Parts: sequence; structure tokens; C-alpha cells
Amino acid sequence: MAGLISPKPVSYMQHNLQYNPYQRGVQAFSDSPATSGLPPLAHPTPHQGVFLPGNAHNTSLSVNEESKIYSLVIELLNPDTRESALLELSKKREQYDDLALVLWHSFGIMPALLQEIVSVYPLLSPPNLTAHVSNRVCNALALLQCVASHPETRQLFLNAHIPLFLYPFLNTTSKTRPFEYLRLTSLGVIGALVKQNDNTTVIHFLLSTEIIPLCLRIMETGTELSKTVAIFIVQKILLDETGLTYICHTYERFYAVGTVLSNMVNQLVETQAVRLLKHVVRCYLRLSDNLRAREALRACLPEPLRDNTFNALLKGDLVTKRCLTTLLNNLNEQ
Repeated sequence: MAGLISPKPVSYMQHNLQYNPYQRGVQAFSDSPATSGLPPLAHPTPHQGVFLPGNAHNTSLSVNEESKIYSLVIELLNPDTRESALLELSKKREQYDDLALVLWHSFGIMPALLQEIVSVYPLLSPPNLTAHVSNRVCNALALLQCVASHPETRQLFLNAHIPLFLYPFLNTTSKTRPFEYLRLTSLGVIGALVKQNDNTTVIHFLLSTEIIPLCLRIMETGTELSKTVAIFIVQKILLDETGLTYICHTYERFYAVGTVLSNMVNQLVETQAVRLLKHVVRCYLRLSDNLRAREALRACLPEPLRDNTFNALLKGDLVTKRCLTTLLNNLNEQ
């Protein structure tokens, strides 16, 4: 990965800074290097050709199909065959359990995927991303999501700080379909990281970056699907004890999250998007586990969550209704 420069995180996370949730633009990348005080980007282990995982168990693929996958991985190294290989591998990524291991440990493959990522940066501002270019980079992102999801490569993925390469995509604001697709696929990579149960290390890493304000802005201005993935990430951060403590540690952080959730509730009165409502209720419920946040929520919980506005929408969803009831009971406790 020599020659690739990691994007730089903002420093809003420092306790003495304030984050204004009403700012429509997320703060630009700071001047401090993302890798200061951190280990350098990890390089894949060199191999001759493609890495073959030992004792691979992929019952859905024949020997010929596995050989085809290995050939496609090798084709990623050739700029002339990379685009078609990206497309085919992105289609097959769920058929082959050890594709993440092959991608990570095969010589030159991860730098090739990152080259696909950084080559798009010049098209972000001013926004000149075409559907064709968006599809191509999203196929590369799909393979990165495969690596982020695998238990044997997830930590290596974090150690190399690869999520930071996706943040410029999340920082875009164009509402055209190519940009929306790019943001959604990038969110999917982060979502794959936090989806695992043993994600404390992931949460610690994300809290050292600007993922929270990026997700908050998407939660306010994105499409319903992008909002759903973004709030899922915030919810998983809140479910971790460190994440909850971090967000509730200062008024500015709590206010930033609380304001966006409140705006979402008001939007949901109109849109009636039940999938989003489920995540909003769970975020509020988790915030109520913190005593300081609970006290604040007594005064600022949106009225539609108190006055049965969503009763019809949640009809039949006993789990979410129970979460909402528990939230209200928590706030009524003295």
C-alpha cells in the first residue's frame, strides 16, 4: 500500500470542542495525520500468485468454481481485467466462505482494491461521479465488506485503518444516484464491522474517527435506506458501554445525537417508515440507561413518542412496542 495516504479524521472528539448538529456540513479533515501514534498500514502477506486457505470448506462451490474464483482474484492485479473481475467477484462473495482470506493474503490484492478507492477521490468535489464509475468502486467496496465481515481478517482490516479510506465517500452531499449508491455501500462496510457481537475493538476504533458526525448527517439528509444503515451503526455504538459513555460524556455530544434523533421522529410522523422507527426507539432506550442522559430525555423526548402517535405503525411489532414502553417507564422513574 506504499504511496497511499490515509484520510485524516477530524478532531471534534476532543472534549474541549463543540459539535454543532445544525451545521449541514461535517467538519473537514483535520491537519493531524490519521496514523499519528498508530501502527503503519499493514501489508498483505506476500505470496506467489493467490493465497489458498487451508482446509477451506465451501460446499456450495465445485473445484472448478473455486479455481475460477482464484483466477478472478489474480485478474484484479491487471488493470485491463480488474473491472470485470471486480464485478464477478462481488457477485460470488457470498458463495465462497474464505474469499476474505484469499483477498487479504494474496500479494497485491488489497493495494489494488485501495487504488480503486482513492482513484475516485478527484471526482468527489466538485461532484463528477458517473454511474459507471460508481458501480465499479462499489464492487470494490463490496469486496472490502467481505474482508470486514470475516472473523479472521476483521482485526487486520482495522489495524490497517482501511475504514478511513471510505470516509471521503461518506462526507459527500450530492443527492444524485451514483453518490447515494456510493455512500450506502460505504456505510455497508462500516455496518459489517459493527454487526459482529464481539465488536468492542471496532467501537473503540470508530470512536477515534469522525464516524458519528458523518452518520448523523446521513441520518438527517440521506435516503431511507442510507438513514437505516447509518442509525444502525450509531445504535451499535450506543449498545457498547464505551460508546454510550462516550456519547453521554459531554452535553455537546449528547445534544448532537439527541437533536438528530428528534428530527428523525418528526420526519417519521410524515413518512411512517417503521424500519427507521425501530432503530430510533432502540437508540433512545439505550440512551436512557445513562443517568445523565435519562434526566435530559425527560425534558426533550419528542412528543410523538409519548402520545401514541405511532401506535398504528407499531401494531403487531411487540418487541418495539415493549422497547418504547420500557423507555417511557425509565423516564418516569424518579
